[in-house]
Amino acid sequence: MLTFGAGIWAFGQIVDRYATDGYGPARTMTQMLDLAAAVDGLECLDVNVPFAEGIDKAPELARALADRGLRARAITPHLYTREFAKGAFTNPDPGVRRRAAERVHEAVDVARELGADYVKFWPGQDGFDLPGQADYARLWELTVGAIRDLASAHPDVQFAIEYKAKEPRVRITLADAARTLLAIDESGQPNVGIVMDFGHSLLAGETPAEAVQLVHRRGKLVSVELNDNWRGWDDDLPVASVHLFETIEYLLAVRRIGWSAPVLLDQFPFREDPVRALSESIRTIRALEQVCDRIDLEALRDAQERQDALAAQAILWSAIGMARAT
Repeated sequence: MLTFGAGIWAFGQIVDRYATDGYGPARTMTQMLDLAAAVDGLECLDVNVPFAEGIDKAPELARALADRGLRARAITPHLYTREFAKGAFTNPDPGVRRRAAERVHEAVDVARELGADYVKFWPGQDGFDLPGQADYARLWELTVGAIRDLASAHPDVQFAIEYKAKEPRVRITLADAARTLLAIDESGQPNVGIVMDFGHSLLAGETPAEAVQLVHRRGKLVSVELNDNWRGWDDDLPVASVHLFETIEYLLAVRRIGWSAPVLLDQFPFREDPVRALSESIRTIRALEQVCDRIDLEALRDAQERQDALAAQAILWSAIGMARAT
């Protein structure tokens, strides 16, 4: 049975470019942790550095997590805020690039203190917006160079890159699984892998079940995240709210590779209660695990060997519990 974590941001105040006053009330770190602890089945969190208001030091956060039966799964440094509007690793200002590196070093220290499993790179500002704006080769060199330098400075720490096609930059350099694998390979650092976000894979035009197995095949799968979207934007919706079959296929792929670490929920419940939204996702995943239990894998493999699309679909519908008249 799968276990679950979430990004701490799901429990904070969420802002977009229209509701700049935010959806829901502003919350301190302690309030966010209280909400996370109220989600049945949630065991761990991906925590941003710097911390949200209310907690300043890692030992204080460690106590607060333990008091609520939670732990830190990952530490994500803020590399995408206004300070890094023109990039973190790829910023044209060397001073800003140094500050981005310092932020990562800070995150590493926190990860060590909290016993987190990995430090996540989400370089959402590293990219470009308009044709002719950037020297693409230079962006690539700076990206790979930063990954190499930071990972080699902390060989005992696991790093993981969460790729994404766009937002906040119109085009992000590390946009998809293949490109990110290439960057990791060029960096030459064995302690760098990938956070496989289901929604980001959809946004990149990938088939998530295919992409997660590709990343696993290369030995670079560090974390698995679930959510959903409409493929045009990173909506971070509840699990399987749009792509039911793709989610089932993804869960089958996760089983196939023997995934045993927590699955993280990367959701932004703009207009929904965060405890309810994440609780519903966990209930959905557990229900879909039962669907996966009912799938006739031998029959499915046979259909796939023959590339019999209709037979494969019928097997999935049957497992869902909707045997259709023939």
